[in-house]
Amino acid sequence: MRTNDQLAEWDRDNLFHPSTALGAHARGESSARIMTGGKGVFVEDRDGNRLLDGFAGLYCVNAGYGRTEIAEAISRQAHELSYYHAYAGHGTETSITLAKMVMDRAPDHMSKVYFGLGGSDANETNVKLCWYYNEVLGRPQKKKIISRWRAYHGSGLMTGSLSGLELFHRKFGLPLEQVKHTEAPYFLHRTDRSQNEAEYAEWCAEQLEELIEKEGADTIAAFIGEPVLGTGGIVPPPTGYWDGIQKVLRKHDILLIIDEVVTGFGRLGTMFGSDHFGLKPDLITIAKGLTSAYAPLSGSIVSQSMFDVLSRGTDEFGPLGHGWTYSAHPIGAAAGIANLQLIDELGLVKNAGEVGRYLTNQLQSALEGHPNVAEVRGIGMLAAIELSNKDGSGFDPNRKIVPDIVADIARRGVIARPMPQSDIIGYAPPLCLSVEEADVIVDATKAAIIDYDFKVD
Repeated sequence: MRTNDQLAEWDRDNLFHPSTALGAHARGESSARIMTGGKGVFVEDRDGNRLLDGFAGLYCVNAGYGRTEIAEAISRQAHELSYYHAYAGHGTETSITLAKMVMDRAPDHMSKVYFGLGGSDANETNVKLCWYYNEVLGRPQKKKIISRWRAYHGSGLMTGSLSGLELFHRKFGLPLEQVKHTEAPYFLHRTDRSQNEAEYAEWCAEQLEELIEKEGADTIAAFIGEPVLGTGGIVPPPTGYWDGIQKVLRKHDILLIIDEVVTGFGRLGTMFGSDHFGLKPDLITIAKGLTSAYAPLSGSIVSQSMFDVLSRGTDEFGPLGHGWTYSAHPIGAAAGIANLQLIDELGLVKNAGEVGRYLTNQLQSALEGHPNVAEVRGIGMLAAIELSNKDGSGFDPNRKIVPDIVADIARRGVIARPMPQSDIIGYAPPLCLSVEEADVIVDATKAAIIDYDFKVD
C-alpha cells in the first residue's frame, strides 16, 4: 500500500529523472521506487519494503548504507567549513588529506589527483589534459580518443561519445568526430568461435592496431578503457588482453586512460583494477567508491611523466585553464577520508575478493545446465548472468524478458540490474556483503529464472 501518493504525484510532475522513459514515467505508466532508508546492504522504500541492494545503488555504495562514521564526518566538515574553492593553489585540510590518501593507494608511477564531482566530468577533464599535453609537446593534431564499443565513460558530450552504447548516442548527434571505437573484449560474442582466449585477445589488439593505422597514430591522443567492462555487460577481459593493448599503445605513443570509476577502491579484490591487471596508465578516473556515494566526488589521477609535461606547459603558457566551482569540495573530501578509513578498517578489499568469488561460484552452480543461461561470469564483487534463446541468439527486446525477471527478483527481496543493450542481469553489491547475504541473492535469482516461462506463445 502506498503511504504517500502526493510524493509520487510531485515526482511525476516536477522531477526530471536520468536514463528514464520520460513520458511513461510522467503518466504513471512505469513503476517508480521511492527510497527512504538503508543499512548495510539493505535499503527500504516508502512502503516499508526491505530489499537487498545487489547493485550498491549504481556500483557505488561500496562501504554499505548507514555508515555513521561517514555521515558524522560530513556533518563536522559542514559545521567547520562548508566550502572553499581550490583555484589558484587554495586548499582545505580535507581535500589535501584525501589527496594524500588516494596517492598512497594509487599505483607507484602516479603523481597527483585532480578532484571533480562525478565520473563524467572526470573523463572530460582527462580528455582536456590529453589535448593540453600534446599541445605542450608541439603535437596539436593528436586529438582523437579511441574508446571501445559497449564501454561506459559518462553521458556528457565527449564522455557520451566515449561511451560505446547506442542509448547514449541515439538522437544526440553523438559520437563526436574526435572519438573512434574499437572492439570490446567480449569473448562470449567472438565472431570466430574457434579462437581460444589468448587468440581472441591477440585479435582485439590487432583490431586496435588496424584502427590506429587507418586514422594515423599522429592524430590519436589516447585510448580509454575500463579494466572490466561495466555497464556494457560486466565482462572481464580475456587473459592477455591488457598486455596486448598496452604494447600497441606504447608502440604508437598513445596515452592510456584507465576508467576505474567502478573498479577503484576494492571492487575487484584489489585496491585498483590497474593493480589486478598490471596496467600502467597515464590517467586513472575515480569516482563512485571514493566516497561510497555519501557525497559527490570524482578524481583524475595523473602520472608523474604526464604531470611533468603539464607543469612545463603552465610555466610556458600560464595557469591551466580548467576547473570546476566544486573541485575538491571539502564536504566530499571529508566523506572520502572517512570512507577510505572504513574500507581499510573493515577489510572490504579482501572481502570483495572472497565473497565476490563465492557469489559468482554459487550463481554458476545454481544455474548450471539451464537452457536459457548462456553464461554466468564475474570478477571480484561483480557478477553477471547472460541469458539467450536455446540456440544462443538474443531475445526479442519487445518481450522485455530481463526486465521482467529483474522485477521478479525484486519481488523476492533483491535488487538486480537489467543491463542496457543486452540480455544480462547484473550484480555489484556493496563490498561489505556477507556469505549469507550472497546466498539471498543466489536464491532469489535462481527462483526467478527457473519460474520464468521463456517459451514464445
